Amino acid sequence: MELKNKNVFVTGSSRGIGLAIAHKFASKGANIVLNSRGELPAGLVDEFASYGVKVVGVTGDVSQAGEAKRMVAEAIEALGSVDILVNNAGITNDKLMLKLTEEDFEQVLKVNLTGAFNMTQSVLKPMTKAREGAIINMSSVVGLTGNVGQANYAASKAGLIGFSKSVAREVAGRNVRVNVIAPGFIESDMTEGLPEKIKEMSLAQIPMKRFGNTGEVADVALFLASQEYLTGQVITIDGGLTMQ
Repeated sequence: MELKNKNVFVTGSSRGIGLAIAHKFASKGANIVLNSRGELPAGLVDEFASYGVKVVGVTGDVSQAGEAKRMVAEAIEALGSVDILVNNAGITNDKLMLKLTEEDFEQVLKVNLTGAFNMTQSVLKPMTKAREGAIINMSSVVGLTGNVGQANYAASKAGLIGFSKSVAREVAGRNVRVNVIAPGFIESDMTEGLPEKIKEMSLAQIPMKRFGNTGEVADVALFLASQEYLTGQVITIDGGLTMQ
């Protein structure tokens, strides 16, 4: 898919990986829909001025079906279509299994998994009608391996993989591709908050001996959107952490 003048909706794109993905697509001439649950940070849209593309800010909660539909409708009204959807919005609420409440569990699934369902359902009809589209879902290596204290997060990210493969099978005949990125340790707000000892232990497990950066994850998103014969796949970007 030629990315110039395409319209890309990135959920959870006010910072971190989502923002890096938005910048990467804009640098290739794509128009961008920035999204955050709360108010977008002041000056965020202005960061994109040098790319010469259209940038629209849309606020709303992906975990609410009505809000997802409204946000996609706003994006289509402003830009004409949503050609590429990146489901990046996600939360964590880490606790050991015995401490997890039903609410802790469901809250994470609602945003990370149901949120991706809501957004995908909102863009799918126009994409299949246009017979062109790409959906990229942000999972995690935790969805592949599990992790202590992250039963809720791991379940949501593993669920996203099964969801993506099922949708990929349904819409492949309409030239809509659905793929998954599973990042490992990426330098972001998430890793910055880790205690030094945990950082050292994590780095020791990574064959490449460093954390990834958000730009490297964004490169994978760019690749998945631009190629035209890859669907239903999980691309792991983790410095070799989970290689078999």
